[in-house]
Amino acid sequence: MQRPTQTAVPRHVAIIMDGNGRWATARHLPRMAGHSRGMDAVRSVLETCGRRGIEYLTLFAFSSENWNRPPDEVSTIMRLFMAALQKEVGKLVDNGVRLRIVGERISLDKELQRLIVDAESRTAANDRLHLTLCVSYGGRWDIVQAARAALRESDRPEAITEAALGRHLGLSFAPDPDLLIRTGGEQRISNFLLWQCAYAELYFTHTLWPDFSSAAFDQALAWYAQRERRFGRTSQQLAANS
Repeated sequence: MQRPTQTAVPRHVAIIMDGNGRWATARHLPRMAGHSRGMDAVRSVLETCGRRGIEYLTLFAFSSENWNRPPDEVSTIMRLFMAALQKEVGKLVDNGVRLRIVGERISLDKELQRLIVDAESRTAANDRLHLTLCVSYGGRWDIVQAARAALRESDRPEAITEAALGRHLGLSFAPDPDLLIRTGGEQRISNFLLWQCAYAELYFTHTLWPDFSSAAFDQALAWYAQRERRFGRTSQQLAANS
């Protein structure tokens, strides 16, 4: 495995944005009020990434399993996503952010698919920050679709290496996440980036996503900076090579 260089600031941060519904319920508001408020947290995290020099940010926006939620909630989330694409893409262009959407797009509404293609095209020349939204995404789906693609290249079992499979994963354009953050108090990765997060540092916080401020993000980054990333080696080996 190619080991990334240890740095105080992660190159790639992935976030499971959990707690929107609970945030709204605690305030006697409709669950969708939490999803709307969660957009403010997304903007705050983007600003912090730019300030801290983080190159890649991947957000778990809607999982494969989220299709099992009540139809009215799913419909409202998708409308919110469409509205966000229409409203926010211009700001991403101005701020040098490249947007990619990764997931099983065939499950999405045709108009949403069109907006995604347009947003990706408009931001394609940007490289200050690479923002990926995982929509209709599951880690198992990602590995299966990559395996199928690799098999289409070669039907020889010995040709299906980690590198061959990795070229077809949804985030093949990005380095593996250094830091995975999950808000909302749960301590699991919920089928998110199963392959890519093999060596990510896992940070769990009880803060609900709408309350995840720049200060909360900075706290997670400070925790990460104290981690010793060994990748199978010992502390003595790290010290000898430093």
